[in-house]
Amino acid sequence: MGDEATWPVVGMVGGGQLARMTQPAALTLGVRLSVLAASAQESAAQVVNGPVVADEKSYADLRAFADGCDVLTFDHEHVPPEHLTALETAGVPVRPGSGALLHAQDKGVMRARLGALGVPCPRHRVVTGPDDVAAAVAELGPRIVLKTTRGGYDGKGVWPVDADTPAEAVAEPFRAGVPVLAEEHVDYARELSAVIARSPHGQAVAYPVVESVQRDGICVEVVAPAPGLDGELAARAQHIALTVAAELDVVGVLAVEMFETTDGRLLVNELAMRPHNSAHWTIDGAVTSQFENHLRAVLDLPLGSPAARAPYTVMVNVLGGDLPDVYPTYRHVMARDPELRVHWYGKGVRPGRKVGHVTACGDDLPVLRERAWHAADYIRGVIDE
Repeated sequence: MGDEATWPVVGMVGGGQLARMTQPAALTLGVRLSVLAASAQESAAQVVNGPVVADEKSYADLRAFADGCDVLTFDHEHVPPEHLTALETAGVPVRPGSGALLHAQDKGVMRARLGALGVPCPRHRVVTGPDDVAAAVAELGPRIVLKTTRGGYDGKGVWPVDADTPAEAVAEPFRAGVPVLAEEHVDYARELSAVIARSPHGQAVAYPVVESVQRDGICVEVVAPAPGLDGELAARAQHIALTVAAELDVVGVLAVEMFETTDGRLLVNELAMRPHNSAHWTIDGAVTSQFENHLRAVLDLPLGSPAARAPYTVMVNVLGGDLPDVYPTYRHVMARDPELRVHWYGKGVRPGRKVGHVTACGDDLPVLRERAWHAADYIRGVIDE
């Protein structure tokens, strides 16, 4: 193999858009990215050479995939924890490790550990059945949120509940057969995300704290840095993320999603131990993208600068809409705004599905938002001029 034998292979389990966007970073670094995908049509499998089509829930398939890689990492949290532990026992470098990743896989485990560390979180309790919900409302209410401890994403696995919620709706979360977390309904001003990258020997870098705008549980817009965020609060958010990464021994990118409450507090909502939607802006708006720093971290290379390249970067997700074929819309978007960046995930269009994102960088935030939203709306067919 010549010189190729000295260059490491990073194996990424999962063939979605996160793995797809990691490929350009791997090419820049000169390392090879190998992807385990569920099918050859998945987003990353279209752009990574020789994707391995296998079952990420099968230990045998994971073990065979690991044999061709120097380190394993992930573009989602859905690999069975017991398989990750077995891989580590077999000597496979898994980053983040199974002990860390469990806190992103299980909200109950995450809440218990963060509470023990003194990290601020919403008040909560684990409920075992519908009969426990009334007690949770009495303790945490009058409005609470029920969340399945495993498997939820993009607003799925989340149910708002109050004293008047019908019994059948209260019973719905328990049908998944996993424990359910009851949390207080937080009165928040906005949602923030603090993203860091950390290497095995403890080097860590923190990206600017961003504002994340959600609709129906799906992120639609990210503004970096979060406009009007007090410097002390921004530093506190970064400190929380760096503390969590160090205490849980996270290796790679960690995203800590937070609520900024109306009375000026920060409460941790979710953890993700992989590249994250709230840091897609870094591809165009930061010195080193989250994808490159994730690769650097899992390979224990020196981390790159997380500094922003412009005063503001706005990222708007393109959700599937009325147009089944979005490629022709590129001509209009590119002609209207040559400085705009459009990223396409190679996924079939479905209403509400994330199929790409657009990014605008500059110093005039209202103008950047208008440009990014116009492009996203035109691509999905919401507007026609």
